[in-house]
Amino acid sequence: MAISGLFRKKTVHDILKQVEKNNTDGHNALGKHLTARDLTAFGIAAIVGAGIFSTIGKASADGGPAVIFLFLFTAIACSFAAFAYAEFASMVPVSGSAYTYSYVAFGEIIAWIIGWALIMEYAIGNITVAISWSDYFTGLLESGGIYLPQWVQMDYLTASNGFKDATALMQGGKTYENLGSGLQAAYTAWTTSPVIGSFHFVADLPALLIIILITALVYRGMKESRNASNIMVVVKLCIVLLVIFVGSRYVDTANWDPFAPNGVSGVLKGVSAVFFAYIGFDAISTTAEECKNPQRDLPRGMMWAIIICTILYIAIALVLTGMVSYNELNVGDPLAFVFDKLNLKWMSGIIAVSAVIAMASVLLVFQMGQPRIWMSMSRDGLLPKRFSKVHPKFKTPSYATIVTGFVVAIPALFLNLTMVTDLCSIGTLFAFVLVCAGVLVLQNKPNIPRGKFKTPYVNSKFIMPVLIAIGLVYAFGYNQKATMDFITNETQINTPADIVTALDKEHTTKVYDYLVAVDAKNSTVETPDLEHLLSQYELDDAKYATVVAGLPVDDFIKYQSGFNLFKHKIPMWIFLIVLFGLTIWSYKQNLSLIPLLGLICCLYMMAELSVWNWIYFTIWLLIGLLIYFGFSRKNSKLNIPEA
Repeated sequence: MAISGLFRKKTVHDILKQVEKNNTDGHNALGKHLTARDLTAFGIAAIVGAGIFSTIGKASADGGPAVIFLFLFTAIACSFAAFAYAEFASMVPVSGSAYTYSYVAFGEIIAWIIGWALIMEYAIGNITVAISWSDYFTGLLESGGIYLPQWVQMDYLTASNGFKDATALMQGGKTYENLGSGLQAAYTAWTTSPVIGSFHFVADLPALLIIILITALVYRGMKESRNASNIMVVVKLCIVLLVIFVGSRYVDTANWDPFAPNGVSGVLKGVSAVFFAYIGFDAISTTAEECKNPQRDLPRGMMWAIIICTILYIAIALVLTGMVSYNELNVGDPLAFVFDKLNLKWMSGIIAVSAVIAMASVLLVFQMGQPRIWMSMSRDGLLPKRFSKVHPKFKTPSYATIVTGFVVAIPALFLNLTMVTDLCSIGTLFAFVLVCAGVLVLQNKPNIPRGKFKTPYVNSKFIMPVLIAIGLVYAFGYNQKATMDFITNETQINTPADIVTALDKEHTTKVYDYLVAVDAKNSTVETPDLEHLLSQYELDDAKYATVVAGLPVDDFIKYQSGFNLFKHKIPMWIFLIVLFGLTIWSYKQNLSLIPLLGLICCLYMMAELSVWNWIYFTIWLLIGLLIYFGFSRKNSKLNIPEA
């Protein structure tokens, strides 16, 4: 088959014809139950979850009160992408979401890649939510006097890595009591877990429990899922509004000064955490076939969900950073933490209950989205036929739902939160980039049937060069040092924690002796805590650089330089090169500004993720391509034998 066969496309006409056929004969047809209000509720159910109850804490600790600007930026970026999704959903009202849209715009190979990436978004996103749900659920049990062993409420990777870091820090003089609560829990989980040979059995069993329950509900039917989602949304919105109302009475405006303590870089450091707080609005598009009027209601549901959730996020961020200092918020349960700190125990209990409900509703929406993607891919022949099987009574993709349960449940037992959050973010952003690009590709094609919703057109031909010029003025005029350090790959000093955890026992002793010699009055033999001794110099950059330079260890422990530093900048260089290409494309083709800005914003947020996420994501895509060339290409329904 020719290379061009990889880019064979489905037409909108054929897709709509097949959906109509399914609805007429009842075969493989899904039940139609959803209205605009239900879709908005699903969007809020998906968005208001782990972000507002968990990751908002770390983002606030990094950016301070100015994190609200990151919420605004992310909301605008998601809104640009939502316009593109809404236009496609109006044009092609079927369950495939970005997968089907890419099939129309780019062809089969790109559609397969995006479908494979969406598995990462929904499945890995659900792993993240299940882990967060487990944290809040076990906290709720402990507040009621029920204590589960640490090794049944923590994943294997967190326990293993935490044990190593805790051991290194204690070897450096830190006592167990002075370790962070997370490291204490990981150390306890690892040392108290059952051991089979050299394998420590550490698994997050509450996460497994909630996945089983939600999968059963999704399997049972869309109407039941909708009703459960609507109830959970009402409950958590009431709780969030209560948090804002009660918390606002304890706001101390002095905590908002400085407003951006770590500058722009500190605010942007929370990109992954804040973007994860918005993931989910696109899951609405997977329910297109189950909407009563998808062309009208899908765009409305997406937009209202983003607007409502952005207002709530900004209000929560201002209340949190006003109640306590921003640097205290790097905790897993920031809402419960701030009220507990102010001795409002009754609010902490309410928040814990609300978080358990909120996380479950997110899990519900994501667990609905994944099977419907697989169902669409199976209908096209790219996955085995069983994935498109619809339950005769419940009218749900039954087999795909069960498989999704297994795909989410097993990794949730063993993977840690940070890894899966970033992987979920990069998979989702990649989907957003392709959907925005798809709208740009189709904008000037006259033979494409158009839906009722169309993204407002603004010509980007001259706007893009102006925006690029403004960016260059800012980079070289107001942020010159950071820009030149990036371009010249200037050596960076590692943090005290990174240095200490990289030391062996021999070097630990040498470093301690050196620090005592440097400043004996700040060093006590009774508590030789290396991380503390090094951290005291961080407030003075010049002093810290001098002290680190004299440490009796190899430079690779003290610094990041050369390729080890440059590799972390590769995603940003990719973004800058693509940005230049997009500017030329927009000038030549008069591209629509809104989807173009959506593409750029999402690609920028991808560039802010670490290079390891790009590597893991690339490996994931390569595995998907092996499956495509081994099974999907020859079984595709577009694979008509050449004469």
